[in-house]
Amino acid sequence: MNTISYIPLTQLCVHYEVEMTFFTNLESFGLLEIITVEAGPVIDLDKISSIEKMIRLHKEMNLNFEAIDVVLNLLSKIEALQEDLMAVNNKLRRYERD
Repeated sequence: MNTISYIPLTQLCVHYEVEMTFFTNLESFGLLEIITVEAGPVIDLDKISSIEKMIRLHKEMNLNFEAIDVVLNLLSKIEALQEDLMAVNNKLRRYERD
């Protein structure tokens, strides 16, 4: 059975030293999904790595939310292109063997 684990936003705010508005702004830009449960707003635990990436982009590179969205879209396109390139290279190796 697949269980989804959540982490409270208040805990993330304390741990990463960011304001709650940071997460609400990410949500308003469609970069994050905040779920409300009895205990309050939470985030899916599987999203932590992408949240950390967004926090680093915001803090270390001083990027605004629009720029974070652009960077994440470019990174996803780069990843897709790398996967395509790997598939093409694998096909080429098959033909080179013949």
